[in-house]
Amino acid sequence: MINAIDKPAIFITPEYKILAVNDLYRDTYETEVILGKSRCFEISHGHDKPCDKHGEDCPIQQSMTTGKASSVIHIHNTEFGKTYCDILMKPVKDSDGMTTGFLEILDRINFASAESEANKMIGTSEPFKQLLTKINRAAKSEIAVLLHGETGTGKELVAKALHDSSRRSDKPFVVIECTGLNENLFESELFGHEKGSFTGATHAKKGLIDVASGGTVFFDEIADVPLSMQVKLLRLLETQCYRTVGGIKQRKADFRLICASHKNILELVEKGEFRKDLYYRIAGFPISLPSLAERSDDIPAIAKHFLSHSELHHKKFSEKAMKRLCQYAFPGNIRELKSVVEQSALLANEDLIDISDLPEQVLHESQSIHSKSNVLMSLDEAEKSYLQTICDSQSLNIDELAETLGVSTRTLYRKLQKYGLKYE
Repeated sequence: MINAIDKPAIFITPEYKILAVNDLYRDTYETEVILGKSRCFEISHGHDKPCDKHGEDCPIQQSMTTGKASSVIHIHNTEFGKTYCDILMKPVKDSDGMTTGFLEILDRINFASAESEANKMIGTSEPFKQLLTKINRAAKSEIAVLLHGETGTGKELVAKALHDSSRRSDKPFVVIECTGLNENLFESELFGHEKGSFTGATHAKKGLIDVASGGTVFFDEIADVPLSMQVKLLRLLETQCYRTVGGIKQRKADFRLICASHKNILELVEKGEFRKDLYYRIAGFPISLPSLAERSDDIPAIAKHFLSHSELHHKKFSEKAMKRLCQYAFPGNIRELKSVVEQSALLANEDLIDISDLPEQVLHESQSIHSKSNVLMSLDEAEKSYLQTICDSQSLNIDELAETLGVSTRTLYRKLQKYGLKYE
């Protein structure tokens, strides 16, 4: 029965022992499964203790607590390396309602990675894992997805992940940039036009809806579609039919809809700047993308990824420079991080990128953190905070630093010791 499941699956006892396994599960992991002896965390993680003892949520513990199915995102050691898996855990009960074991079904996530890998989303933070869960679930459906996030958070990358993980992955993925398109140009781009339908139409042209047939259409910055055009877009979505500009024949559309915007579309609806009926048509499954500041734990991995895929891939960040990057707010999000990494690598004279090589906006924000605070603190607290900032940011030797601060080296050492700080 377990071999009938079309994904890697095992049956586990409450003590984590594997009693049944399908071939897909065996093929996924390099470690051999010995029925009645192997435990799930030994096979998937190489651990000697359950996942919750290693800082991860354990789906078995969740199911035992609730008595219901549970799901988590884990990083497993598979034959493909460290791989993200969406785990569904279902309790199996006997005739008396007692839980006798758990059915674990794995769904391998191919669009994300915990390590540097080209054309994949990278990260390990909790907000990132929550995002992966939503993407993976939405990808299996035909539901319309609305992506919302600040500029630079990777909305197009998420849209591509949704397409690549769907049943339409072998069909076109078409991006429609809604910003800056006037009504006539938008309609022509979307639906195509016939020869002679307007001045300059010297030949017939296919619309993007036709080009995307069977695939996915991604409307980037959907909030910028003019009100006058929104009704035509709504009609397309509701009827799945359209006509080319200048044409009379009705055509059938077949595509998966994904939209994105950095604007709050519900606020635009309240202002009368976006149609309410269109909003509910495009927002079947809203996904909010976290800002880079919300997933700052992912900055080191993403920065190293960008550096390794740059022209100066032989360089690397010093520990202090990386710490400074993690302290920066990155208002431009991942797009800004990529720019900062490339600038830093170019500015660095050595192979090791130090704090002094970081762009001015990164250094300036860190230096002005305390000046922006309105919270009063004691002089001792202020001195400790200032010295902590120096320890995290400066690359001078201890004697040079003491001279710059106007104290003796001995006094500086004494103050550092007083506050339990180290300057390396």
